Amino acid sequence: MSEAKCITRTRVRYGETDKMGVAYHAHYLNWFEMGRSDFCRANGKSFAIWESEGVLLPVVEAHCRYKSPLYYEDEIDIETTVTKLTKVSVVFSNRIFHADTGRIAAEGYTKHAFTSADGKLLRDGNPLYEWLSNMFM
Repeated sequence: MSEAKCITRTRVRYGETDKMGVAYHAHYLNWFEMGRSDFCRANGKSFAIWESEGVLLPVVEAHCRYKSPLYYEDEIDIETTVTKLTKVSVVFSNRIFHADTGRIAAEGYTKHAFTSADGKLLRDGNPLYEWLSNMFM
């Protein structure tokens, strides 16, 4: 699969940290979501467009490996790529870096099913699958 990637820059906010000023682990999944939203938008189709076309992307699996801590006010870069695509699912992989040093803070992925608004798995005629496969294959 050819690689298209999107880099999203943001800053660790106070509300994303614990009492010690360290980024709370659950916020990494929020940053993954920010990255995949920006990825789709940067490539021409936001999640709002997909939903208006009847395609939803519920998360069916998530993984994050923490490498080095992030602290309040740290600038971070969220790198997002599509690493696997099937007729029924897509995997977005993410790496989060300290923007000032390039040191990796975390890496992981989220796997999403292609479903209709009523939660049924889309197997054929899925415009999101077609769009992604044209982009990567």
